Amino acid sequence: MTSSTSGLTFKLHPLVIVNISDHHTRVKSQSNPPTTTDSTSSSSSPPSSRVFGCVIGVQRGRTVEIFNSFEILYDPSTHSLDRSFLEKKQELYKKVFPNFYILGWYSTGADAEESDMLIHKALMDINESPVYVLLNPLINHAQKDLPVTIYESEMHVIDGIPQLIFVRSSYTIETVEAERISVDHVAHLKPSDGGSAATQCEIPHENSLLRQVSSLLRRLPAVESEKFQDDFLMEYNDTILISYLAMFTDCSSTINDLVDKINVAYDRHSRRGGRTAFI
Repeated sequence: MTSSTSGLTFKLHPLVIVNISDHHTRVKSQSNPPTTTDSTSSSSSPPSSRVFGCVIGVQRGRTVEIFNSFEILYDPSTHSLDRSFLEKKQELYKKVFPNFYILGWYSTGADAEESDMLIHKALMDINESPVYVLLNPLINHAQKDLPVTIYESEMHVIDGIPQLIFVRSSYTIETVEAERISVDHVAHLKPSDGGSAATQCEIPHENSLLRQVSSLLRRLPAVESEKFQDDFLMEYNDTILISYLAMFTDCSSTINDLVDKINVAYDRHSRRGGRTAFI
């Protein structure tokens, strides 16, 4: 596929990749719920549906920075886009991120398809030159790069006919400290073998954790005892009394400062009229 010649610099934040991956995982789990059958039957399950959404961010000169994304309702069978839903989501995000604009859209798949140009053109009334972020959900252990591709659209003359085609664009990963912490946390939640221990019913036993839970449960009857209620009320009353004393002390200090200021002001006035101090 042809590379882009626009000269734009793309910066992609990890939050966008996490959002697309989460969107794909949710749709896949809903369309293909886990069953108790063996692995041979699961291999013949139908492929999961593609997901669609918009990417938002800012463009400063020739630099396009993609910060976030949100889902949209798109029917691939009829190639229809729910405009009202898109406008509502855009309005909600505009209230939280007033400086972010819709830069393009995203989807999942191994490669850009011809039908993708339809939704691409449908978004040109919002952004005249939208970007297309494509995430490949298929796992390829031999691939070292991220399975994410960013496409731009350019007008090329093919067989004497001008056509709008997708061209690949290079990008870099841009992140902040909060994103690094979040992504690192999510990465540690996933098992190294790519499976889920919970769905496979292979949760390891934590004896120390079980002992702590058992100890906590043994204490529950003591919480309802009369001695606990008396001790709790006594400590509660002592805490409130200390708060009241601190408040009274603060009020007394404020009143003393006010009295001192009044005395100073009255003393200056009495020097002129020969009067005594007010307090």
